[in-house]
Amino acid sequence: MAAFAIPVCKLKTLKTRISVYLVNFKKYRYLLQDLVLRDIKIKYRRSILGIVWSVLNPLLMMLVTTAVFQNLFRFNIKNFPIYYLTGILIFNFVAEATSGAMVSVIGAGALIRKVYIPKYIFPLEKCLFAFVNMAFSLIATVIMLLILQVDISWTILLFWVPLVYALIFSVGLGLILASFNVFFRDIGHLYSVWTTAWMYLTPIIYPMEILNDTFILPIVKLNPLYFFVDYFRQVVMYGTLPSLYSNMMCLIYSMVFLILGLLVFKKKQDRFILYI
Repeated sequence: MAAFAIPVCKLKTLKTRISVYLVNFKKYRYLLQDLVLRDIKIKYRRSILGIVWSVLNPLLMMLVTTAVFQNLFRFNIKNFPIYYLTGILIFNFVAEATSGAMVSVIGAGALIRKVYIPKYIFPLEKCLFAFVNMAFSLIATVIMLLILQVDISWTILLFWVPLVYALIFSVGLGLILASFNVFFRDIGHLYSVWTTAWMYLTPIIYPMEILNDTFILPIVKLNPLYFFVDYFRQVVMYGTLPSLYSNMMCLIYSMVFLILGLLVFKKKQDRFILYI
């Protein structure tokens, strides 16, 4: 009985902490909404096209990438523009969400010192802001699906599933990064290098087949973004249902990082005030 007492106790503690987060989330949801709207206004302030850039940017990058990689490297990928967009969409979201979350607590230091606000609100807001940007960028994918006349299956209705997985994963990783960045400002510099490597370890511009019989293949298959991107492509591009294994890996990565993020942030947050 004693052997099971500790795990049960830890589960109860975790459940209590999650309940507190949910109660605070409901209480401060309007503040969260206002912060997201503020960031949107700031990002597109004094821009003639405004939020249209969320659609134009991935389209322009897609044109450049297609011209370079289709002609120089000649990857045999059908509908490469869609292949690229479905990959870069999720990668850009995760990179933007986690990078924003990482510096969010430091950026809100003046506000945190003046009034009480649950500190996790700030990393969460950056993730939701990035999610809104990604939602507008989805229009670029729809446009290319129509232009290239890709056969659309009913599975496209599941497009939101991998995006939610990516959001949950980003919140968890963002909380971890925000926690450590308060104490070690070098985290930001290291993470910018990591995101560059992360992009190349995610099959965005190349097919998985070129990695066969290489030492990189097992590394790529440990990459959470590989599963999120593959899931998204299957339901949007290929009209197939992802396997149970694919679903389980997406669920495991997203939930493990979320739980770790909540635990780390909860443990560190009381000391933030001393360093911001």
